[in-house]
Amino acid sequence: MAQINPTVGDLKGNAQLILEYLRKAAEAEADLVAFPEMAMTGYPPLDLLPPREMRPPAGNRKPSQEDFVRLNKQYVLDLAKEVGSMTAVVGFVDYDDVNLFNAAALLSHGRVTGIIYKTLLPTYDVFDEHRYFTPALANNPVKIEIQGNQVVLGTSVCEDIWDEELGYGVKVVDALAEKGAGMLVNINASPFHKGIRETRLRILKQKARRAKVPIFYVNLVGGQDELVFDGESLAVDGKGRLIARGKQFEEDLIIVDLDSNFESPEIPAPVPKPEQEMFNAIVLGVKDYFVKTGFKQAYIGLSGGIDSSLVAAIATMALGKENVTGVSMPSRYSSDHSKSDASTLAKNLGIKYLTITIEPIFAAYLEQLKPSFSGRPLDIAEENLQSRIRGALLMALSNKFGGLVLATGNKTELALGYATLYGDMSGGLEVIGDVSKSEVYALARYFNQNSGRSVIPEGCFTKIPSAELKPDQFDPFDYDIVSPLADDIIENRLSRAELIAKGYDEKVVDDTLRRYKQAEYKRRQAAPAIKITRKAFGLGWKMPIVNKQLYQHDLE
Repeated sequence: MAQINPTVGDLKGNAQLILEYLRKAAEAEADLVAFPEMAMTGYPPLDLLPPREMRPPAGNRKPSQEDFVRLNKQYVLDLAKEVGSMTAVVGFVDYDDVNLFNAAALLSHGRVTGIIYKTLLPTYDVFDEHRYFTPALANNPVKIEIQGNQVVLGTSVCEDIWDEELGYGVKVVDALAEKGAGMLVNINASPFHKGIRETRLRILKQKARRAKVPIFYVNLVGGQDELVFDGESLAVDGKGRLIARGKQFEEDLIIVDLDSNFESPEIPAPVPKPEQEMFNAIVLGVKDYFVKTGFKQAYIGLSGGIDSSLVAAIATMALGKENVTGVSMPSRYSSDHSKSDASTLAKNLGIKYLTITIEPIFAAYLEQLKPSFSGRPLDIAEENLQSRIRGALLMALSNKFGGLVLATGNKTELALGYATLYGDMSGGLEVIGDVSKSEVYALARYFNQNSGRSVIPEGCFTKIPSAELKPDQFDPFDYDIVSPLADDIIENRLSRAELIAKGYDEKVVDDTLRRYKQAEYKRRQAAPAIKITRKAFGLGWKMPIVNKQLYQHDLE
């Protein structure tokens, strides 16, 4: 199982990566090697592929994005020439005069010996495969040669194994087994989210026990925009026993030796470690976002709070301390402990640290706005000026030195709209935008424990959260309540009645729903957030901004 980290659109680089692992597999004397779904193009390529409505009629093709599709197949044909007696399964995009297919090519003896198409095309959350692909009408096993013996191999692609979990009527894997497949390969680009590894293993074990054949589940690894693919490819035998597991969040070549009965010694199942998995997922997402976009340096506004401290810790792990700059931007309202906590954090992490006071700029803004604001009391307008000044300063550093600003807002704040548009929301990537406030504290504690010392100062954990935009200001929420409440609204889609029945206070529910629904216009303009939950804001979040339902219906 060749668990690789391709880059979307980098056909040449991806082909070289596949070839590298083909050679490693050959050196290991493997008879069969499988690569992830769409390994040649990277996943998801989105509109690098021509959507159905943008394709010219058959016979009237012109050079366009379709060159990308043709070229990806040519690379597969060229790779086939490098494959000897071993059989390789490589994910790519196939096509005919009308259709595109999410496909798996079987390569052996210098040629393409078969092509399998994906049957079940996901169109939910972050997936939109019906926009591009046509489903397979049939999927039959093929015979391959292994050490002089013929083996019947069934090949399927990602969603094809999730039929029962998601209520599909077609049972691809079961059908392949019924048609005589003696072993099954399922190639995947399955993104990480909390709890996914347990679900995958349960499905594989159930499928293998029913089919009575081993299943090899080969998964992509790496970050792509806001998605993180965790790898951890799995193999189970016909009795449903786990016999092999790839590394999590790393490239890996997993060698599995089977006896004549297609069995291998059982290995222990992975032990869930939620904070470690979440932390490592975000680190990989940040690292690959920078590597694959070409950015080197990160700039982070350090307030001395828990959110920016965690983002700085993650960035340091992902990019190296030499590539991270923390920026303290105190105002007249900044407390001494916040400034000292920010400075201590930077010193503990070993990152570069700048202090740029915003007081003269803030004073100039107030002076210039005085005539326009005449007769009106100080309010949120003046408060948010400070946040927007800080955002502008960070972007100035980004422009001058070519780095990327990392936004520091968490999922609970984005859900409630408790963030300043063009202020603390400024940045090229929301590092913890899919991490609830409760989880922020848990991940920060994990980081300190894993570091063996209090890198993130204890004051960041114990102080009352505050934006420090006016005297004696504190966040107007009890995060122990609203953090899980927001998760129930977003991830579990609970209604007002269900939330109240669950035990939440009615007034808190109404206030949270009002804030959540009125903040959609802000979330639409937020930087992409690395996805680590079942439902994140961003690619898979399709909520209208103009929404007459708004919150009135919920309050009736």
